Parts: sequence; structure tokens; C-alpha cells
Amino acid sequence: MAEPKQYNISELAAEFGVTTRTIRFYEEKGLLVPSRQGASRIYNSTDHIKLKLILRGKRLGFSLEESGEIIGLYDPAQGNKTQLRKLIAMIHSRREKLSNQLEDIQLMMLELEQVEQRAVETLNNS
Repeated sequence: MAEPKQYNISELAAEFGVTTRTIRFYEEKGLLVPSRQGASRIYNSTDHIKLKLILRGKRLGFSLEESGEIIGLYDPAQGNKTQLRKLIAMIHSRREKLSNQLEDIQLMMLELEQVEQRAVETLNNS
């Protein structure tokens, strides 16, 4: 049987395109918990998956607390149903916020066009 994959902090940082400081920050927040070999941090495949989920959550606009909540609900013995339901609820909430922001942006763009048009007309008529 193959040994579980282990990573040092530099390997994880390079793979995910983040700084080692970022990874240590996630440790301080309790999102990653590496084992130690002397002064070295050793990350396992679970830490690797957690970091991947944290960064995905960040891209989707979730806070670290929200990502941590989802990660904390991981329970493969129960089919991760609670985790998935929470994720779906968070996605719906995020989508609603983005939709509202998009509507606000569209209204602002329309108003900018109207103000610009009036300004151009005023310049052309003077």
C-alpha cells in the first residue's frame, strides 16, 4: 500500500500559487493543522484538500469563516449531506448578493450614460 502523500509548506505554497505566509495565516485561523517534525510543518492529503477548498471558497466570495464552517461539516460517514446542504444554502445566498450587485451596477451604468449624454449635448450646444 502506498504511503499517504505529505507536503511541506513550500510545496503547498508552490502548488496553489500562494505564499507560505498565507498558509501560516490559515493555520492561525485553525483551518489547517499540520503535524510537526522538529521545526518543519508536515501537511497531509486532508490539509491539501482543505487548502484547495479554502481557495475555491475565496474565489467564490466566501469568507474564511464560511469556508471553515463548510470544511468543519465534512462527514463522509454520513455522506456529507449536512455539508452539502450548507454549501447549497451559501451558494444561493452568494448568488442573490451578486445578482443585487449586478442590478446596482447596471443601474449605475445607465445613469452614467445618461449624464455623459447630457454633458456631450451641453458641450455641443454651447
